[in-house]
Parts: sequence; structure tokens; C-alpha cells
Amino acid sequence: MRARISGDLKEAMKAKDTTKLGTLRLINAAIKDQDIALRESGKEVGDPEILAILGKMVKQRQESARAYEEGGRLELAEREQAEIKVIEGYLPAQLSEAETEKAIDAAITEAGAESIRDMGKVMGVLKSKYTGQLDFGAVGPAVKAKLG
Repeated sequence: MRARISGDLKEAMKAKDTTKLGTLRLINAAIKDQDIALRESGKEVGDPEILAILGKMVKQRQESARAYEEGGRLELAEREQAEIKVIEGYLPAQLSEAETEKAIDAAITEAGAESIRDMGKVMGVLKSKYTGQLDFGAVGPAVKAKLG
């Protein structure tokens, strides 16, 4: 994942694609921040962590774009949307509603969840397998409904 991002960064420089270049630099900075944070524990940022970082970045930009639109700053909202498109190019495809439903059922079975108290186990299973493919803000209530 890192190699792909670095390669695309070089291509964006050559193509003088300022939007992509700026977004890729932000991605690299976020990854380096995580590297520094994990350095003391001896862990390294791998693809699952990078996917989590990218997912967080998309969510932040969606919130910013919404705020800009509400404030009448459409040019800034468009810039945020352009950054979202670049970042989403590195994320796996989102699961459909039916696939999400199956994933939740499988996670409940795998975790041996029987009540709402087991929700953390189920979410842990989902996060380990579907980081970047699910919106966990929306999945949480669905899991809660199935367990409750």
C-alpha cells in the first residue's frame, strides 16, 4: 500500500495534478504520524492501519464538505469532494447492504455473541476483516438491533 501511494505521488508530481499531489502528501503525513506514534511499541503501520487512516480521512472530509455546503462555501466543499475521490481510490469497495448483512451475521456467529454485551466482540471481528469496506458508524446500530 505504501509503495502504491509513493508511486502515485511521483506520478502526480510529473503530471502536475495538484489535487492528487496534495491529497497524497496528506495521506503520507497521516501514515508517518501513525508510524511515530507506534514507534515506541515496536509496531509498524501495516495495510490494515493504513486502511483505517484512509477511512478516517474520508469521514473527516465528508463532514467538512457538509459544513462548507451549509455555510455556502461551495468551492471548498468541491475541493473536499475531490480529495475524497482520491482517497477512496485506495480503499477497497464498500460492501453492499446484503453483503453487510451477511458479514454481520457471520461475525455474530464467529464471536459466539448472544446478547448486547457481546457487541464489542462482534465489532472486533468486523473491524479485523472489513476495515475500509464498512461504515462502522452505520454497522454499530445494525449489530445492536440483531443482538438486542
